[in-house]
Amino acid sequence: MTSSEIRTLSRLGQRGAVFTTAMPAIADKRPDLKLLTADLALLSGMNRFRAAHPEKLINTGIAEQNMIGIAAGLAMEGDCVFATTYASFIAVRSLEQVRQHLSHLKCNIKLIGSSAGVQAAKSGVSHWATEDIAFTRALPGLTVLSAADALEAVKLTEYAASISDPVYIRLSGGLNCPIVYKEDYEFVPGKLKKLREGKDAAIIATGLMVYESVKAAEILSGEGIETAVFDMHTIKPLDKEGLDEIFTEYPLIVTAEEHQITGGLGSAVAEYKAGFRSAPPQIFIGFNDTFADAGSPAYVRSCCGLTAENIARKTADALRR
Repeated sequence: MTSSEIRTLSRLGQRGAVFTTAMPAIADKRPDLKLLTADLALLSGMNRFRAAHPEKLINTGIAEQNMIGIAAGLAMEGDCVFATTYASFIAVRSLEQVRQHLSHLKCNIKLIGSSAGVQAAKSGVSHWATEDIAFTRALPGLTVLSAADALEAVKLTEYAASISDPVYIRLSGGLNCPIVYKEDYEFVPGKLKKLREGKDAAIIATGLMVYESVKAAEILSGEGIETAVFDMHTIKPLDKEGLDEIFTEYPLIVTAEEHQITGGLGSAVAEYKAGFRSAPPQIFIGFNDTFADAGSPAYVRSCCGLTAENIARKTADALRR
């Protein structure tokens, strides 16, 4: 993919990149593919998909739990099924159906939760998804993926279509999504991606916080602190080998996520780290057992410390203690 194409994906945002670019291309090659939406076809940019493959698109209406049941029926008939709506409605409202059909029955369903984190902040907490990693990570057999930018969102979708396991893909950000990967790269599922070298600390981030963490590392570099940054696009299964190396090489671990720190990326890292006799301390960046007032996504993230400046400050403070 060229730099120009990557910039175009960024303008579309993670959701637009997936449904305008990735899904039509996958459908061209997969006669068994079905795409289900809970009345978000227009908002998700599915016009191109609908024009090319009208027989593969099913709008279930605003009935998310039913959508998962319909997806399971199609999957049991041999289809590769993608089902999408707001992340909050997939991971909260439909959790029972996801547990039964994806986790227990292992149906070949790929869930795409859009507007994860607080991208839908103006709509209020009902549309936030700041617990979805915790809920989906707890389900046996479910792969959990989280995109750092629009290009990675495409790569996660292509990977999900290539396997027969149930998958949850977490998409965050809106239009003009910040670019983390300015050039095309080889996506390796289940493996941490190092974005920046450093020796003083390691920041492990996911979703939009990957971009903020890279910016934080640049701020810290100006203060003489060199921080490595890792993109954890695969929350489950955890890259234990990669974490083994990080625990050995760095004196401080910082985890950053647009999610509650309970049960999310930070918890996943800490749970694994707890088994080590000697391991570095960890700083958690995320929602700390709280919500926030409605407002723009940037406003809410700022109120809750999900910014490059706060990541840099917390990292520097921890290193100086």
